[in-house]
Amino acid sequence: MPLDPQAAVEISAFRWVPPFAQGLVKDLRVRWALEEAGIPYRVRLLDAMAERPEDYFQEQPFGQVPVFRDAAVRLFESGAIVLHVAETAPALMPRDPAGRARATAWVFAALNSIEPMVSELGTIDLFHADADWARIRRPEVEAKVRGRLGRLADRLAGRDYLEDRFTAGDLMMTTVLRNLRDTDLVAADPVLGPYQARCEARPAFKRALDAQLAPFRQAEPAEMA
Repeated sequence: MPLDPQAAVEISAFRWVPPFAQGLVKDLRVRWALEEAGIPYRVRLLDAMAERPEDYFQEQPFGQVPVFRDAAVRLFESGAIVLHVAETAPALMPRDPAGRARATAWVFAALNSIEPMVSELGTIDLFHADADWARIRRPEVEAKVRGRLGRLADRLAGRDYLEDRFTAGDLMMTTVLRNLRDTDLVAADPVLGPYQARCEARPAFKRALDAQLAPFRQAEPAEMA
């Protein structure tokens, strides 16, 4: 639960991605939110290495995953979907206006203040590590990431979560920090490392991650098995 082939909610995801991306594809965010909310969902699997079906671009203009749809709503962009799910989920969103506003702000902070720098560093390390320009550029990018993570650690010092309880903001922040898993920038930090571990220890996260990884294992190309 809540994976259910008969569920009213459907999300799109990939059937398989290379190992460096497994556990990081953004449908994980939506799966986690649905798990926290206790909302059953089914999954439409796409081939990440093939052209998207033409009608898919009517749902996701850029051909990415995830897409969310139910009887009433069709949505794209993981942040928008998580916030939509959180609107009806006390586990993700406080009921008081101030708490809701703060949780929403942290979702945007993860996506706008942290993720772009993290993504730039990841692009260098994964795809351009041997390029001369990347060796020149990387120290500056890492310094910016460290600076932004330092501000985040300052906020979290003495706290379990970004606010006084786990919210959609922590969910989104944790999935962004996971993109640094091949570095020690989070794991070695005395505040951020335990924070990420605390969030990832939630049963809903473990169920979401297992659900994302299951089709990858089944579809593993023979040469990588």
